[in-house]
Amino acid sequence: MGTNTGRFAAILAMLAAPAWAQGDAVPTPRPAPDWLSDSIVARSSDIATSALPAPISAMPLGAVELDAVGLLPFSVTGLPPDLWGQSETGTLVRLFRAVPVDGLPAMLSFTRTLALAELVPPADSSASELFLARLDMLLARGALEPARALAERAGPTDPELFRRFFDASLLTGQAERACAAMRANPDMAPAFPARIFCLARTGDWPAAALSLGTGTALGHIAEDDADLIARFLDPELFEGEDPLPPDPSITPLFYEMRAAIGERPSSTDLPLAFAHSDLSDFAGWQSQIAAAERLIRSGAIEPQEWLAIATAHRPSASGAIWDRAGALQSFDAAMLANDARAVGRLLPDTVAMMDEAGLTVAFAALYGEQLMRLPLPASAEAAAHRIGLLSPAYERIALRATPGNRTEAFLFAIARGEAAEPPAGSRDPVTAAVAQAFAGMEPPARYADQIEGDRRGEALLRAALVLLSDAADSDDIADALRLFRALGLEDTARRAALQIMLLDGRAA
Repeated sequence: MGTNTGRFAAILAMLAAPAWAQGDAVPTPRPAPDWLSDSIVARSSDIATSALPAPISAMPLGAVELDAVGLLPFSVTGLPPDLWGQSETGTLVRLFRAVPVDGLPAMLSFTRTLALAELVPPADSSASELFLARLDMLLARGALEPARALAERAGPTDPELFRRFFDASLLTGQAERACAAMRANPDMAPAFPARIFCLARTGDWPAAALSLGTGTALGHIAEDDADLIARFLDPELFEGEDPLPPDPSITPLFYEMRAAIGERPSSTDLPLAFAHSDLSDFAGWQSQIAAAERLIRSGAIEPQEWLAIATAHRPSASGAIWDRAGALQSFDAAMLANDARAVGRLLPDTVAMMDEAGLTVAFAALYGEQLMRLPLPASAEAAAHRIGLLSPAYERIALRATPGNRTEAFLFAIARGEAAEPPAGSRDPVTAAVAQAFAGMEPPARYADQIEGDRRGEALLRAALVLLSDAADSDDIADALRLFRALGLEDTARRAALQIMLLDGRAA
């Protein structure tokens, strides 16, 4: 993913003057999460906190500029620090909020990198809009650990930032950390339910009960919420009573309270962030597998975590999720034993199950390179090549393996970053688009305005949205791939191209 200033200067010289740019229209953005807990109360508007005039908007020395905060430095991402350049913050916010939670894995990975990268804020940055949009994209995908770490790096002292940090901590089993951060920020007033929850977590039950009575009397706690909180504080008082009715708009705070009284709601129909709660041992194994599959598809967890959960026990029933777990366990055992015959026999059916569930790229990350070290039977070579090309070792595999047909020869060339003609007889426009993208390194004209206007990061975000869209046509795809190559993101372009070809049956 390496790039540098000299490379971008060369690109600018190559661009023709006025060329059609991809329109300034931005896809419909996703709003901020509507499931966040109301953990913080804003200061009352009728209470003065200062006799001075309203201050001029300025950043004090030593203050954190949120839009500049990231977890991944240039040495890791290869992205130039000034990638946002002259883009308008509002445009970048809308683009980040338009990124879907699923789609082409290479683009999910790239947009995650953008969200976590340390970059100089846009020229017009003056608040935390872009930071929150990046954080919300991660939360929407269920990428809670990086979201929590990013919020913690920024210092969760802003109320909206703290709400996200608090909920990400709760859903990843770090309630003590969330409550400690609340106590460490005296300038933020916790809402009554959050205060009660944290008092109870620290063992101060009398203060928690007093806060419940006070909050209810003052009308700060709704009747239904008060009923749940009362059960949370003293579940024995409610033994024998009917369970609480479902809450269609549950927040992480009330989700955790329900889980504590043995009324854990299923996360299946909840936003993806809640699936993390089902990864714990408190959930049944079937729920753990289902949650891991949802999260691995969005790139929120690592393949090894999915594998560990799927192989933790032996399936005791039949059905799609159990059949996948059983197939994965048998295949993993054959790989651990270096049993080439068993691997060759199991591979085609196992891959078919992974394809059906959208788990192929995660499967490839686990086994792609290992497969090429085994003397597999000829009947399994095509499947092994496909999985290898979908793995991080795609280039090494393309350099070592021998293609079995013209389609594989085309794919191997793409994996090496070489120009190649589509397979003879192919009339698929997307295959032709992939071939066109690797025919040269010049940037596409439709992104010229963004590149010439020092809006390279914006151009890359727009291109990522194209490749994440089901509605993109072949010209859109070709130009998006060419842009990634032209701006030095060769690995991203090759991964995306191979996934486009191999995940929907084009190269079957």
